[in-house]
Amino acid sequence: MLHAEWTKFRTVLGWVAGMGVATLLVVLVALLAGVSSDQKGSPPVPIGPGGEAVTDTCYFVHQPLAGDGSVTVAVSALDSSIPQGLGDLRPGVVPWAKAGLIVKESTRQGSPYAAIMITGGHGVRMQDNYVNDRAGLRGPVSAASVRWLRLDRSGDTITGYAGTDGTNWAEVGTARLSGLGSSVQVGLFVASPQVVDGMGTTGSVSTAAFGDLRLHGGWTGGEWTGELLGDHSPSFAGFPGNGSGSFTQSGGRFTVTGAGDIAPAVRETLPTGGTLNDILTTGTFAALIAVIVVGALFITTEYRKNLIHVTLAASPRRGRVLLAKAIVLGAVAFVAGLVGAVLAVPLGARLARANGVFIFPVTPWTEMRVALGTGALLATASILALCIGAIVRDSAAAVTSVIGAVVLPYLLIANPFMPASVANWLTRVTPVAAFAVQQTLVQYPQVASHYTPYQGYYPLVPWVGLAVLAGYAVAGLAVAAVVLHRRDA
Repeated sequence: MLHAEWTKFRTVLGWVAGMGVATLLVVLVALLAGVSSDQKGSPPVPIGPGGEAVTDTCYFVHQPLAGDGSVTVAVSALDSSIPQGLGDLRPGVVPWAKAGLIVKESTRQGSPYAAIMITGGHGVRMQDNYVNDRAGLRGPVSAASVRWLRLDRSGDTITGYAGTDGTNWAEVGTARLSGLGSSVQVGLFVASPQVVDGMGTTGSVSTAAFGDLRLHGGWTGGEWTGELLGDHSPSFAGFPGNGSGSFTQSGGRFTVTGAGDIAPAVRETLPTGGTLNDILTTGTFAALIAVIVVGALFITTEYRKNLIHVTLAASPRRGRVLLAKAIVLGAVAFVAGLVGAVLAVPLGARLARANGVFIFPVTPWTEMRVALGTGALLATASILALCIGAIVRDSAAAVTSVIGAVVLPYLLIANPFMPASVANWLTRVTPVAAFAVQQTLVQYPQVASHYTPYQGYYPLVPWVGLAVLAGYAVAGLAVAAVVLHRRDA
């Protein structure tokens, strides 16, 4: 039966050509995306120890530590300001504003680090190597509620502690920073990331008050050096010190002002960046239309030419006929999508990078998942079209129904003004949820951003998103089998 259905498929030139068109659409649209993008002159994006894109900008007051040692400080204030006009600042709470102690391999952006800090709205945290985050003491810091922080270095192991009195300590976390040299940069830092609201994102400035700074171990005894890590140009009106940040020192007390963030990069922090999702999604969407048309015609043609009775006479077990058609169609569509993705990803990414576009790095396993997922997405959609065609027995109605179920939600989530709640709902319950299989970006709870499908962040993990479309296809198979059994004699 599989051989018979395969023979039918390969002998109809239009169906074979339709699958070839699907492959070409994936590739050609990816190439057009790479060629049309031009971001030459964009600043380079730091890459963290794990190969991920990161943001690494803060004001850093530091001196070298040779060998093992520790540093302790009391933080009595963390205040933030948010620009509201030309040079005007207003007080505000920046939940992920950070102030504390940091051990950094060097001042190079993207270098390994571990830090213990207080935040504007999430209490004490220990973070390391940009992606790791652990919670400590809760509550805000103030003159009446001082937070004591301590970092200990022993070889490559950094341990962070927090307390309320400078005597009793609670361990917050431990980080192992591979490859630390004998000398590292240690000191105070302040970072103040962008504020996210319904209107967009706005930069911020934060100032922290440190006191009772204590050093133990292999400190050189030199002067404290203050510098802004990262881009020194002001990103918005009101940045302190004309874009350089600042610190003042009086005895063991420091006042440090800074901006930026030390964290994994997300889409909004790198507005010039692109992803594999950007390269593939539009082409995949166009290819979907092609495979949906072929999928519907694969069975409705038999109704139109009154050949379905011949097929069912030769193979009376109707469910097996439908299953054989689904297997053949799905296999061909899968190969078409897989070949298209395997060609499109490296070619599109190479062209985009040649035009200065930063592409968020992914692991080989992620790239493989995206390619396999693209093939599975086209295969599942074609099977759904086959099932609808068996139910309605009309090519135009079947194609219109399936394309409408995919196109309308896709167009809605592709609208940047669509509320996030609506977009997330659509990408949970409609067939367009399957596009999650192509996502490569990661949502980080410690980074405030608009995590929406328009930005490339889907609410479902990749294979679960594909499973939503598969659920529709399985339901369609079941209904089509029942209809085929009861109606077509």
